[in-house]
Amino acid sequence: MSTAERPHSVSVAGVIVDDEGRALLIQRRDNGQWEPPGGVLEAGETIPDALQREVLEETGVKIALPATLTGVYKNMTGLIVSLVFRCEVADGTPTTGEETCALRWATREEVSELADEAYAVRVLDALDAASPPAIRAHDGVKLI
Repeated sequence: MSTAERPHSVSVAGVIVDDEGRALLIQRRDNGQWEPPGGVLEAGETIPDALQREVLEETGVKIALPATLTGVYKNMTGLIVSLVFRCEVADGTPTTGEETCALRWATREEVSELADEAYAVRVLDALDAASPPAIRAHDGVKLI
């Protein structure tokens, strides 16, 4: 199947912001990368349900809904459209899980140091509470 024929997948990510304006980042167990918690929607799953499930699986935290959409991002190489939301903790304390080896509350500067540009911009847009939401494209690492 050519790239033109391959369907896109849709993912969600939740940028949890604390009272000090820091964002919760996870370090993925599979590739060691720092990014906001999130993942691909399952068949029949709503966007809010996927967001809440993914954040809970990767951080142990239940988020408050509704969350605020702060950006839409397309990975031009991986054919993934990601919806990113600014979130608040409703219940729980951040902890690592099966998919995460570390968690960290990061300042704006630390986000840019830890995460690849394609993921850092998502967090920075959420910290800025981008309105209207940002719409960006990247190659999986760098913005295009």
